[in-house]
Amino acid sequence: MGVPKFFRYISERYPSLNELVRENQIPEFDNLYLDMNGIIHNCSHPDDSNVHYRISEEQIFKSIFHYIDVLFRIIQPRKLMFMAIDGVAPRAKMNQQRGRRFRTAKEAELQEAKAREKGEKLPDEARFDSNCITPGTPFMARLQKALKFFVKQRISQSDIWQKCRVILSGHETPGE
Repeated sequence: MGVPKFFRYISERYPSLNELVRENQIPEFDNLYLDMNGIIHNCSHPDDSNVHYRISEEQIFKSIFHYIDVLFRIIQPRKLMFMAIDGVAPRAKMNQQRGRRFRTAKEAELQEAKAREKGEKLPDEARFDSNCITPGTPFMARLQKALKFFVKQRISQSDIWQKCRVILSGHETPGE
């Protein structure tokens, strides 16, 4: 569960925490912790305002894998990489999420209706519904399976992946 504007608050209050690092001066890291939901959302619907944007599930998965690869290559964790996908949220959070997701879906419908009124030709394919990025959905089950395969493949084919432990905490694990 994220805390809105927390990073900004900490960064402004303690500016020495943020340090610009050149590519050839990256410090060594023991651990890399990834909030996968942020990555999943960024890779699946990077521009909600574009009513013409369409993306396939295969493209989403490839984009997620690429994102992870880039982060891993930059950080090169020596001991652990922990990838956490949000599980079922507490009841109060669920109600908040439902409301937000309903509003987002309504806004998308309105944007498409406005585009049609202007005479714009929209793609025949359905837009990606970000509501499926929810624990227990078929999309999340397929993503979990694909991520497990991706991790096994990287460990079997890459020396740097073999040097650290990789943990994937999936959507079926309760909590955020």
